[in-house]
Parts: sequence; C-alpha cells; structure tokens
Amino acid sequence: MTRNPIAETIASLMPRAKRELTELVAFQSVADWAQFPKSESEAAANWVADALRVEGFQDVALLDTPDGTQSVYGFLPGPEGAPTVLLYAHYDVQPPLDDAAWVSPAFELTERDGRWYGRGTADCKGGFIMHLLALRALKANGGVPVSVKVIVEGSEEQGTGGLQQYAEAHPELLAADTILIGDAGNFRLGLPTVTATLRGMTLVKVKIDTLGGNLHSGMFGGVAPDALAALIQLLASLRAPDGSTTVDGLASDAVWEGLQYPEADFRSDAKVLDGVSLIGEGTIADRLWARPAVTVLGIDCPPVVGATPSVHAGAGALISLRVPPGVDTADAIKRLEAHLVAHTPWQARLELEVVGQGQPFQADTTSPAYASMAAAMEVAYPGQEMQIAGMGGSIPLCNTLTSLYPEAEMLLIGLSEPEAQIHAVNESVSPEELERLSVAEAHFLLNYAGSKRG
Repeated sequence: MTRNPIAETIASLMPRAKRELTELVAFQSVADWAQFPKSESEAAANWVADALRVEGFQDVALLDTPDGTQSVYGFLPGPEGAPTVLLYAHYDVQPPLDDAAWVSPAFELTERDGRWYGRGTADCKGGFIMHLLALRALKANGGVPVSVKVIVEGSEEQGTGGLQQYAEAHPELLAADTILIGDAGNFRLGLPTVTATLRGMTLVKVKIDTLGGNLHSGMFGGVAPDALAALIQLLASLRAPDGSTTVDGLASDAVWEGLQYPEADFRSDAKVLDGVSLIGEGTIADRLWARPAVTVLGIDCPPVVGATPSVHAGAGALISLRVPPGVDTADAIKRLEAHLVAHTPWQARLELEVVGQGQPFQADTTSPAYASMAAAMEVAYPGQEMQIAGMGGSIPLCNTLTSLYPEAEMLLIGLSEPEAQIHAVNESVSPEELERLSVAEAHFLLNYAGSKRG
C-alpha cells in the first residue's frame, strides 16, 4: 500500500484533537444570553483565537458583530502567488435541550461506543478542529500551499445574521478564491459527500391577543375568544392533512434530481416510531432538499403542571420556515406573513416579528474546486466516489459570501452525518470521520493549489 504521510500525520494528531475538542466542547457557547452567560461564548471565542495564534496565523481578531456576538478571524499567508482559501466553522452551539435525556453531560466530551459525545462535537466545533488538523498535517509535510483565511462564527445557530452584516460592511476581509464551509456532512457515515444546496430560512415570532386578561373558563368559556385556541388554529393552517407545508402562494412541488434518500434509511436516521407515518408527499429528497418546510419551534402557553381553568388572553409561538433553492427568502417571508394575517381567526390581534432570515444556496458543482475535492475524497475514502447531495438546513452566510465574491468557488463538507444527531440530545462525532475528512481537506488544499499553478 502506498504510504500517505498526510494521513499518517493526522492519525498521530488525533489524541491532541480529542483533548482540544474536549476543551472547546466544555464552553457552553449558546449565543442566547437569556439561556447561557455571554461569558461562555466569549471564552470560546478566545480559545479559538489562541488556537489560531499558536498555528502562526496573523491578524487574529475577535470581530464584534452587529448582533452582539463575536466571530474569530485569522490569516495565514501562503507562497507568493498562491490562491487564497477561506475556511469556515462556528463555535456557537444549540442549547442541550433536555439535560436529563443526555447519557453523559452535554458539555463534557465523553467517548462511548467508538464515538465522542457532547454538544458541538459535530456541529460545528469539530469542524474547526478538522481545519486545524488539515493545516497541521500540511505544515508537517512541506507547508501549507495556499494562503488561508479562517472565520469562526459565534451566532450561526441563532440565525441573527451578525457575521453576514459584518462581512457586508467589510467586504475585503473574507475575499478568497475558494471558500470551504466546514458545517455540512456526509450523507451517510463513511460515504464522502459534498453538499451542493441549502435551504434558506426565516424565524417569525407570532403573538395573538384576544382579551384584557385571562378569564374563568367556566364562566366565560365557549363565548370569550381564547387566544391559545386561536393560535392553535392558525398554526394548523400551515399544514395540509398529509403534513405538507401549505403557505398561500408558496410553491411546494419542486423535484430533487440526484442522490436519493431511501425511506427506510430516513425512518431509521430520524428515529420515527413504528407505525407513525412520514409527512408530505414526493420523494424524501424532494421534501428535504427541494421544498419549503414549516416547523413550530416553540409555543408560549402555560405548562400542564400548574395550569388553571382559564380562557387565555394571549399566546405566542416561534415559527421556522425553510426556503428551498430557487425561492427568494424575502418573498417567502411576505407570503408567510400574508398567510398568517389571512388565517388568524376571530379578528384576533396579531403581531408578527421576523427575528432571523437567510437565503437558500446552490453551488456550481462543475467548478475546478469540486474536481480537486473529488480527488481528495478518493484518497481519504479509498474505493468510494464522492457524492453530491442537498441539505435541508440553512447556513445563511453562504449566500452573503456568494453575493460578495461571485467569482469564488464554494464547497460544503463536514461532520454532521445522520448518526451525529446534531441539534438533538446525545450529539456525537465519529473520530474516524473527523480523521478522514481532515485528510480530505489537506489533500484538497494540495490539489487546489496545484490546479491553480497548472
């Protein structure tokens, strides 16, 4: 077998990578100060900045973005005339949700059954470690052949757009020939995948008021308009009987051409209970990657424990709308707002607030960077051909970068394969996947530099 010094170096660095990811996961860097201290996110940002300085990055800075969070930037100059590659990850994470449902503590990296568990291990603190591993391997084997910019975001999970706004105000900062986003993942564990499309998204807060105050349900129920019942009826209008998203005027019949997602695999990945039907119609890939999807993320109402027999004066919800490629998010928001206004029952008072948004993304898969990555994936995953898939999630920064740097090529890879359970309890990363993708990234940078010299 041909010796691969890059792969050997990365294999030797994996114990260090585990120690570093353990340190990084320990920061409770949820960018929602109502839930977690801002100091936790600031400490994580400083950890990332220190890591870049140790690797010789210049101009390392903590960027104060307009949403009140910090993104970390650094620049590593390459050989004269070499292309510039921007590497992206984010250090903020989703909240742990139900602490009791975690087998091990959410913010303590724990090895179990060959995987590393902890919030952010895959999404996306592990993505930053992947970048470090690739660069360290290159430095140990002749040097990094390109100039590298690194940007590590502090509020990606919140969708508040701080880094997008900062980049738009400082367009020279992140300019690059190619952008490698480390926040996607393989379609299946061990199957090398580049993500070519992302759905955009918006978050909308809904508030319904009907009364001057809560009322006794026995004395007034049946006549007094219940705000919680109005909210339930309004939210139900966003779905057809089969569960398909139904926003007036928003098309929901697009078809995905390409890699398909077998239903049995999806049911297993999503842990759908036996006998429970999937929602919507069309192929799984159609529904996940090519069509809009509404999700009710939360409802403000009394919990069952402690509830009183009352007609409710007010109720609220947070709605997410995923927007497929080819649809403008701003137009989708207008249609969603118009739908909510039109379907609010009983002339109840309705307040809407858009609290986050991002455009969908579609990459050019014919670019030279894709050829460089395909060759790199063959090295990291012998015998496996690189697949191109979509992703139902959103990375709002992608479209900002595309609009700022229309000539830049963009690729999305990462650690978020189905077993990683990102955004859920017991998130984990496969260390073997981290190792292989780090090898792929290092060889990609070598291939890409060679393609530009050629």
